[in-house]
Amino acid sequence: MTNPAEELLDIVDDNDRVIGTALRGEVYRQGLTHRCVFIMVRDPAGRIFVHRRTDTKLFAPGAYDMWVGGVVGSGETYAEAAVREAEEELGVHGIAPRPIFKFLFREPDGGKLSWWCDMYEAEWDGPVSPQESEVAWHAWLTPAELSERLARDTFVPDGLEAHRRYLERQG
Repeated sequence: MTNPAEELLDIVDDNDRVIGTALRGEVYRQGLTHRCVFIMVRDPAGRIFVHRRTDTKLFAPGAYDMWVGGVVGSGETYAEAAVREAEEELGVHGIAPRPIFKFLFREPDGGKLSWWCDMYEAEWDGPVSPQESEVAWHAWLTPAELSERLARDTFVPDGLEAHRRYLERQG
């Protein structure tokens, strides 16, 4: 497996236009705006795939998330990255994410990190075999169970913001 810090990413401006490229480690060190995809995966019963990130992640190690996803590689489309990331993290093939919305995330409390988040939904009716280098724990949770976890566990800040916006759009 390649070192994630050595992945080449597109650098984008506040309008999501590509203005250059840099290695992921450099992107994080300099706080350069890049692209990410987030996919909310539900099973047919409506339960949400929730996981805890491994402690080796560059961003928010050990935190929980209700989205699977990650960075968009240089030259990759959001849609391509959504399929790749969902399939990698869940250990599945044939998932079909549907786009829902996009927003620019800026790290709260004066943090320097920022990225465009292209949001997707997908349903998966089958077993999962999450990627061990990405996922330390996982479960399918009802929305009520997710709410309980949100109140007591540490979740990734971009995932929290995405979830807030997702719920707003759901009415």
